[in-house]
Amino acid sequence: MYVTTNNAYSYVTVLLKLTQNNMLKKIHLFILRSFLWPLIIAFAIAMFVLLMQFLWKYVDDMAGKGLDYSIIAELMLYAAASLVPLALPIAVLFASLMTFGNLGENLELMAIKSAGISLWKAMMPAAILVVFITIGAFVFADKVQPVGNLKLGSLLYDITRKRPEMNITPGSFNSDIDGYTIKISGKNYNTNMLYNFILYDHKDNKGNRSVTIADSAKMQITQDKKHLIVNMFHGFSHDEVKEDRKKIAKVYPHRRSSFAEQRLIFELDESWIRTNSDLFKDNYLMLNMGTLNYAIDSLGHVYDRRRQHFANNILKSNIFKREQKADSSDSLLRLRSLLAVQDSLPVIENIDSLFAGLIDAKRERVSQIALNYSRATKSYVSSSERDLNGRKRWINNHRIEWHKKLTFSLACFVFFLIGAPLGAIIRKGGLGVPVVASVLIFITFYMVSLLGDKFVREGLLPAWEGMWMAIAITLPLGIYLSYKAANDAVIVTIESYSEYFKGFFKKGNQPNNKIDD
Repeated sequence: MYVTTNNAYSYVTVLLKLTQNNMLKKIHLFILRSFLWPLIIAFAIAMFVLLMQFLWKYVDDMAGKGLDYSIIAELMLYAAASLVPLALPIAVLFASLMTFGNLGENLELMAIKSAGISLWKAMMPAAILVVFITIGAFVFADKVQPVGNLKLGSLLYDITRKRPEMNITPGSFNSDIDGYTIKISGKNYNTNMLYNFILYDHKDNKGNRSVTIADSAKMQITQDKKHLIVNMFHGFSHDEVKEDRKKIAKVYPHRRSSFAEQRLIFELDESWIRTNSDLFKDNYLMLNMGTLNYAIDSLGHVYDRRRQHFANNILKSNIFKREQKADSSDSLLRLRSLLAVQDSLPVIENIDSLFAGLIDAKRERVSQIALNYSRATKSYVSSSERDLNGRKRWINNHRIEWHKKLTFSLACFVFFLIGAPLGAIIRKGGLGVPVVASVLIFITFYMVSLLGDKFVREGLLPAWEGMWMAIAITLPLGIYLSYKAANDAVIVTIESYSEYFKGFFKKGNQPNNKIDD
């Protein structure tokens, strides 16, 4: 049997392709194994750091509350669920930098390229895995994170209410004791002594008719955890007594009594009572994308109605309000009526001359009426501005949360586009360079994201511009690095910086051989 040259070439080609495919599968498995372990370790480290930050933030609210270990474990579980979308991007960035940095440092990437396999083909299995991680991060942020935030918020609320005396802070009102509001101006955290103590009694829901003011006070829980004792020193109590019979003048008798020391005892529930989490379900952090869309639409309609109501009230409260009472609701008819009233008036070239022609009594009355109109309008504009700004900020919070579910999920894939080629370029593995580079890149991304968040919250940028600003900056960087790495371009090397500084110092140390004339 004779084999022609063409047949031999075909056999060799097929054999080479089979060998290359078999080699490619082994390379893919090798890169996946090299990528998975750093990913798991980086995710665990990121979660640990974020959980420690969470504990440090709420340590004052949880200290001294006598919490069971089961409650603390539940709290950490819910906190972890809310922190996963933040930990995944930095884990992907660190794992990609470390994996491909190790491959470049050990010359394994060079061996892969010498076998005719491009960097993109070698990165493909890891890239597919990151795509699935990105999709999983989005599903988690949309379905699981809102539930975790809801459980976390309700549990933190229960913890802060378990020991009311621990939550009183100077300069703020505290209503943890049902029916009472407490305010202090100072606190000694060593002795638990409260200074300038004010106690408002709201048990009857009739306003601040019963107030107790003391120079200092001290609160403590009994040993059986059933009662809260409040000892007040050097103060007085003020009680307004409203009589049953009706009076024209709303002047009521009051009772004032002073004391050197007074003790109040409040009954506490010893058992651990869990608040119904449905009380917090309308917060934007507890909503998924579908409910966020519904909330944004509903809040937007309410905001538009409030703006229209404000505009109508401004027209009714200005100098033309008397004419407005007789006008129709149609804006064109109102304008026509106003012009008709103005046309019926005598033509006056200078309004000051009309005002000057009035007698002193009428002039003073006109000035007082105009001043009252102006003050009322200014007060209404200020209150409406605060109301509309608050509503707009609340709508922006919902929009920020909607876009954040997308941007932080997509950040996983963007960070892979940055980390994998950057690791192949710098060719440094281990924990040193990847950790530093990961932290710097993630901090930059997070700071830009916070900046966009602030711009959107203040209404300076639309939500899609502010929240996608970080992605718009990092995605072109990832594409650029991927292009450079695929073409074996060297962008950053330690040797280049060392050679630069060596040359710089050599120039500085050269002797001056110039001979003076």
